Amino acid sequence: MELVAFIGDDKETWGQVTALVNRGEWDKVVLVKNKTAEGFPVTEGCEVVEFNTAKPMLELKEDILEKLKAKLAGDFEVSLSIASGTGKEHMALISALLSIPVGIRLVVFTKEGLQQIN
Repeated sequence: MELVAFIGDDKETWGQVTALVNRGEWDKVVLVKNKTAEGFPVTEGCEVVEFNTAKPMLELKEDILEKLKAKLAGDFEVSLSIASGTGKEHMALISALLSIPVGIRLVVFTKEGLQQIN
């Protein structure tokens, strides 16, 4: 399964995303990143897609949809981490994924390991 994770400016959440990327068994990892989120340690093999999240919501959603559609072509479902980022960024990403369309399984890394939360 593929992991799609949002990387926002809130660096205190990056450890959660890093653990998911490094400890999960993923066919593909796509990091959807706010252009201003500098310094996130990108693991080899991850695909990074940057966006200007200062754009209006609908424009941001369309940008994300356009770039992710090709990367997730043929996938029916993705694991999604929205531990990082803002509500606006999360809404645009979720809306874009559902418009592709792909199903979403929310995931989190806990003391017990990788867990789905839905």
